[in-house]
Amino acid sequence: MGATIFPWTSAIVQPVFLVIGPSASSAWRFLIGAVVLVAFTRPRVLKWSRHQWVGAIALGVSTAFMNMSFYQAIARIPLGSAVTIEFLGPLLVAVLGKRTWRHSLFALIAGFGVVALSHPGGGLTLEGGLFAVGAGAGWASYLFASHRVGGSTTGFGGLAVSMMISSLVTLPFSMGSAMILAHHPYVFGRLVIVAVASIVFGFGAELQALRRLKPSIVGVLVSFEPAIAFGVGWVLLSEHLSGWSLVGLCSVIIAGVGVTLDQAGNAEPVPL
Repeated sequence: MGATIFPWTSAIVQPVFLVIGPSASSAWRFLIGAVVLVAFTRPRVLKWSRHQWVGAIALGVSTAFMNMSFYQAIARIPLGSAVTIEFLGPLLVAVLGKRTWRHSLFALIAGFGVVALSHPGGGLTLEGGLFAVGAGAGWASYLFASHRVGGSTTGFGGLAVSMMISSLVTLPFSMGSAMILAHHPYVFGRLVIVAVASIVFGFGAELQALRRLKPSIVGVLVSFEPAIAFGVGWVLLSEHLSGWSLVGLCSVIIAGVGVTLDQAGNAEPVPL
């Protein structure tokens, strides 16, 4: 999720793209968020096992790729369309995880939803769509990596290390923009808000939720993220929601909820 946690942060960061670009914005977001997390958690990495380090590195790299791709996408296409296409990543993982005729049907419904979103005049471009697809692939990888980190670490130490790795991966993209931010403090202020809201609170809350909630509940909640993103784009960014966009949105949400509930309904009971 990452970029799609607290979708309103995407509306806050979009004006920053005009000043330093989406790649540098993503890099600064990770750097600020990582510094805050490390300062508060002070993870004891010297005692970490190889398993914990592999999980943290995987989470850091996948999250960096996901957010960089997502920021490039929303710089080119409407926020709601970007989140909906990105959501196809974890949805496809769920569909392929258990191949049934119902899952195949839900996959077709989701595919129809994307076709509806790409209607003429919907603001969807090939370049922006490809970046959104890349964000979806990053999101799918993020789900596996976050599950590993959440299961092998306690508190927020694993998240802090993972975000520091993300900041190192994206650091080259922030070079050259430090002086620009120094002359535009309001832009840096936006980045601080986005970093704290999405990295510290967003990822932190999600990590704790994945440790406590049933996967079926998390899946249903995640399925409504495209709708939230469309709402944010409409209210805060004045993005137009056409009839075909609404059809595409509903199709993807129905597919997401359907796959999640189908998995929950067919889950084998855990022996006591």
